[in-house]
Amino acid sequence: MSVDEVVCLPRLSRVAVCGGTHGNELSGVYLVRELLKVKKGVMEKEEEQEEEEPLSVLKVLSNPRAMQQCRRYVDTDLNRCFTHATLNGLTSGTVPYEMIRSRELNAMLGPKGRSGAVDLVCDLHNTTANMGLCLIAYSDCDWICLHIFRHLQASANFSNKESYSLDSVGKHGFAMEIGPQPHGVVRSNVYTAMKAGVQHMLDWVCFFNSGTLFEGESVDVFTMIKHIDYPRDSETRNITAAVHPHLQDRDFCPLHPEDPLFQTFSGETLRYKGNEPLYPFFINECAYYEKGIALSLARKRRVVIPTIRVQTEQEQAAHVQELASEEEE
Repeated sequence: MSVDEVVCLPRLSRVAVCGGTHGNELSGVYLVRELLKVKKGVMEKEEEQEEEEPLSVLKVLSNPRAMQQCRRYVDTDLNRCFTHATLNGLTSGTVPYEMIRSRELNAMLGPKGRSGAVDLVCDLHNTTANMGLCLIAYSDCDWICLHIFRHLQASANFSNKESYSLDSVGKHGFAMEIGPQPHGVVRSNVYTAMKAGVQHMLDWVCFFNSGTLFEGESVDVFTMIKHIDYPRDSETRNITAAVHPHLQDRDFCPLHPEDPLFQTFSGETLRYKGNEPLYPFFINECAYYEKGIALSLARKRRVVIPTIRVQTEQEQAAHVQELASEEEE
């Protein structure tokens, strides 16, 4: 697709800002709580022209039970409960709390894949890894999200990768991941960065809804290739090494073949044996020890995003009629 091609997209009338999907990632928890204190949160935007429809911002605390216990989850990871099979499948016996909650959230923000879903979901997360402000997208062809990413780039360094999670419930969605911050802790600088990121996102939505034309260009994204586990004892499955000091805290810096990867507890250096330079992220993430992930590796590539603008009323009406016809089939 050419950067000069103009793509007309529907207005973004409803935006959801979700915190506490993981109950011990506290920046999003406290930010959403702050927004819920007043009828119109400090970040809720209304168009300047009276005849234009105001932007509706839903503030959602995604996993209340995990938040109360300051735990990542109660029974299972909520962010792994938003596949169509989980949301629509039959249940029997004891159902994990997060599975029940995912269906509640799907009813509130979705249904996933249907015309009644919210227009944009921004799901707020923290990481113990040194990833700065990282924006995780459901797709690398979501022009709305990629233009939001480019807008945020003016105020902070960020990276983009693909994901299947709560943000996939809306018509468009992404996760805002900020670190490093220990789980169960809130750091003022990380909270402030997240608050600014959400504000810039809402500003962009208002610009888009008012008719601003956003020029197309190429942007760099990171596509996840694979996960790497810690070295382990073949019998006990205990880990036998930690992330090497030369790699620690170097998220999104290139990792070349033969670069130090792990340091065993006896002091030996284990090197990266890949065939090409890749980009590590979520390095030594605390929450991923249980998943057997020491770090993930991504390939950096360039994506062409087209020029976009909001649809006119006539184009919007035609789009709504097309969606209704598709859902009747």
